Amino acid sequence: MGIYIHDIVTANPETSTDQITIRNLMKEGLGKDRLTQAIIHRLYSQSGINKRYTFLNYLHKDSADTFVERALSVDDQPTTYERNEIYKIEASKLFLEIGEKLLDQNPSIQKKDITHVITVSCTGFYAPGPDFDVVQGLGLSPNTHRFHLGFMGCYAALPALKMAKSFCEADADATVLVICNELCTLHLQNKSDSDSLIAFSVFADGAAGALVSTKQPAKRGYDMVDFATSLAYEGEKDMAWTIGNTGFNMILSSYVPDIIASNLENVLAPLFEKLSISKNDVDLWAVHPGGRAIVDKVEQGMELSENQVSASRKVLAEFGNMSSVTVLFVLKEILNSKPEAGSTVLPMAFGPGLTIESGLLKVTS
Repeated sequence: MGIYIHDIVTANPETSTDQITIRNLMKEGLGKDRLTQAIIHRLYSQSGINKRYTFLNYLHKDSADTFVERALSVDDQPTTYERNEIYKIEASKLFLEIGEKLLDQNPSIQKKDITHVITVSCTGFYAPGPDFDVVQGLGLSPNTHRFHLGFMGCYAALPALKMAKSFCEADADATVLVICNELCTLHLQNKSDSDSLIAFSVFADGAAGALVSTKQPAKRGYDMVDFATSLAYEGEKDMAWTIGNTGFNMILSSYVPDIIASNLENVLAPLFEKLSISKNDVDLWAVHPGGRAIVDKVEQGMELSENQVSASRKVLAEFGNMSSVTVLFVLKEILNSKPEAGSTVLPMAFGPGLTIESGLLKVTS
């Protein structure tokens, strides 16, 4: 029995900002000395990002929003409570937008067919949560099974898809909505340590969702073959996400790409052995573009062609790193490129732990 991703839809907040503008803003706000300014300039210039999206409307000419001004100040930092109150309002809008898109663009699946909702986010909390908002806002059955994966970080979309696959394997009539939504820019703070500067240079806001069931897709989608997970314990302190008094604190060290590269062979071996394939059997790689260096290391380490990771680079350039959302953007971009039916796609995402999630998908006809 096949378990299929019928469709992937994406959304971003209204405001987009080019990387040069953000770089100059950060140099002005955080560049307390020439060395820090030089570091910021280098990070942004070599990020591989052209543009990012944010729910903050500070760039609008007539905006009275003072959030960024306060976030970059020393004495008036928005508290974690204030940030989370904003998250509750803004995140709910994007969760519903993705759910509505999935239903509107897939008329063969009705509201009454949805049996499970899985929501994913690591940039805010509230209860009843986004899973409740989706069921209520879309008018789904109150008997819909609801699950929320919180605070897992950039890799969380793949466990969510894995969970959806398991539900469909247990019940052939199951139809699952998976929705990821991250407002990373909410946690901008006046910090000039290297981990914070790296994080501020790549993270952005966005949402994406997938529709999963055992039914044959009406349009080109993915057959979910299998998934795998692994831990690189030596990276435990190099990627972490904790709650502070003035927002969430991201640890994202410059060692992460090297840690990922040194573990690739061991991480993928169980998946390849289980499916009796090798890296040469994978046509396209949906690598989570946590940063340009991560994509570089995977491309070099697995001896891939530029075309095999081009979707990851395009998403990074046009949207930045949207945490858990990003790998779904990459999978959507691959579908947009109209690959041949039967093409194999290997999604891979990374997060705190250091956790490395991967899988194998096949493009449907």
